[in-house]
Amino acid sequence: MVHADSSAFADGLSKKEVYAQVLEQARLLLDGQRNWPNTVPYSNFSNTAALLWHAYHSLPAPSSHVNWAGFYFKDPSNPSRLLLGPFQGQVACQTIAFGRGVCGTAAQEAKTQLVEDVETFPGHIACDGASKSEIVVPIVKDGEVLAIIDIDCAELAGFTVEDQVALEELAELLAQSCDF
Repeated sequence: MVHADSSAFADGLSKKEVYAQVLEQARLLLDGQRNWPNTVPYSNFSNTAALLWHAYHSLPAPSSHVNWAGFYFKDPSNPSRLLLGPFQGQVACQTIAFGRGVCGTAAQEAKTQLVEDVETFPGHIACDGASKSEIVVPIVKDGEVLAIIDIDCAELAGFTVEDQVALEELAELLAQSCDF
């Protein structure tokens, strides 16, 4: 049964176990929740942002130092930019052009960006000066990037290939579970 406890994570779980719980709870939360006015399924993405936020904060450092977890959506009125969606963390940039920064690059290339040090990423957009590393995963449906998952960490090298694999699975689940 879906409940607020969906975002409670037991102490001492490994990252693999936490991601397994995120995916299991996301499947339950997304089940039967496909439609939303204006074609963006915000409730699904709001719950998923909360799941991710609590998941990271249940883990040891560097994962516990995630300072932003959320989504950007392709702007239906200007398909060459992203619009801010549901998130957890500090206020954020409201629009990002495709090709600009880590988010825009992931959207333009339809490819995950795993950045150990954001200061070395050409054109990085510093919405939160505390962010030191970032992972951005495109959400692709029928060959089109419709949204991105964006996670920032206040520590260098906050993400690994383990994060990439799990977040790419989550992106696929969101793409298949939501009507855009």
